[in-house]
Amino acid sequence: MNKDYERVKTIAIEAGEVAMGHFMGLSSLDVEAKGPLDLVTAADRDVERFICDQLSAAFPEDGIFGEEGSTIESKSGRVWVIDPIDGTFNFVRGSDGWGISIGLLEQGVPTFGVVNTPVRRELFAGGQGHPPSLNDNVLPALRPFNRGCAAVGLGIHPKVPTEEGLDLLRQVTSDLKIAFRVTGSSVISLIDIAKGAVDGYIGRGIPSWDILGMLPCLQQLGIETTIDWQAEGLATELDFVCGTPEIIAMTKMLG
Repeated sequence: MNKDYERVKTIAIEAGEVAMGHFMGLSSLDVEAKGPLDLVTAADRDVERFICDQLSAAFPEDGIFGEEGSTIESKSGRVWVIDPIDGTFNFVRGSDGWGISIGLLEQGVPTFGVVNTPVRRELFAGGQGHPPSLNDNVLPALRPFNRGCAAVGLGIHPKVPTEEGLDLLRQVTSDLKIAFRVTGSSVISLIDIAKGAVDGYIGRGIPSWDILGMLPCLQQLGIETTIDWQAEGLATELDFVCGTPEIIAMTKMLG
């Protein structure tokens, strides 16, 4: 399986080169709206097509589930879940806060993932039997939880009603009394956990492809999640928390 891991890391790096080709020409990039503040570009489609083709060639028995519509039925019980550019809004504004996410769901369980943030030149990888790493260096253990400086990332999909989003902000600031960060990308928010910048992430209406690349890496660092993949499935818009055990316990009161 180590050869499989290395192949997927290579695919993520090469996909980053495809994305950067578009990123360097943002002034002429066509941008479409899938919904309010929910964008898609030629870069998203080209990167997903590239990843899909590469994965299909490398793992012909495996399934694929991609944000931009790539779907291949699995014959092996393994499904590669792709977000070609998580943080497209950040991407089209010229920010470095976006990433390419490839996660493996095996018999309904996340087992491995790779995330490439090309502008930042960071490649995260990890999963079962594969230590969590950044640019092939094993990530250090997370620092002990400190309630006095606790913080979480927040991700609220534009489809979520405004009042629900505002209520979540109120709960975090008034009920939990902890700080929050909003990055505009689930991938970047989960990377913040891996780096120790926040203790967790609360998502509302988040698609599976946004998070499956980083979750297996985070699980190797002791990060937990409230997602039941067997019950939810890949097509579900997820309301969840992932974070340290302390964050999971604190947020149980959230509706």
